[in-house]
Amino acid sequence: MTTLTQTSINKYWQYALWLALFTIFFNFAEGLVSIYFGSQDETLTLFGFGVDSFIEVMSGIGILAMVLRIRQNTDAPRSQFERTALRITGTSFYLLAVGLGATSIYNLFTAHKPTTTLPGLVISLISIAIMWALVMGKRKVGHALNSSPILADANCTMVCIYMSFVLLVSSLIYHFTGFGFIDSLGALGLIYFSVSEGKEAFEKAAGIEDDCCSDDEHKEKA
Repeated sequence: MTTLTQTSINKYWQYALWLALFTIFFNFAEGLVSIYFGSQDETLTLFGFGVDSFIEVMSGIGILAMVLRIRQNTDAPRSQFERTALRITGTSFYLLAVGLGATSIYNLFTAHKPTTTLPGLVISLISIAIMWALVMGKRKVGHALNSSPILADANCTMVCIYMSFVLLVSSLIYHFTGFGFIDSLGALGLIYFSVSEGKEAFEKAAGIEDDCCSDDEHKEKA
């Protein structure tokens, strides 16, 4: 970061701000489309993916607050707004996991099959491409600013890519085989990542971990 001029530093912080805003608006649009097609086609995995996107919007708002905070002062403590946003996000992820689990078990017992998973194929491919671009952008900005929180946010975005892959694989298998149980199994895959993200959100809110979805752990200053 010492090799950058103040003008370059300000420019990278502006990039970080735009990346945060784009993450929020993209997830909002993705959530609307996914829930619509998920409910129309009775596709549990796609519907759950859409709900996750709306939770990511709430998480993204917390990230936006973080970017605005560290843009002003990189050593500033996490704000109460960020902590509240993280707790709401964590609770939402846990509720999503419970809802998906109950519905998955019900669908397995009733042998429910979705009408089609074609929208899931399209949405997951678009999501993977855009989220990968976001990860690359966040990593570039994070490295340039030597910002651990932004790099950690990039790792969190990778989790969204993993969830998109779960949607893609389950949609592909059902599309080509008609194996109805795969939709519920795909939803169970989303549960794993939902619980992981919920746990990370509460740990960050408590100040146990500052870096989400990373292996580096350090305690926040009191």
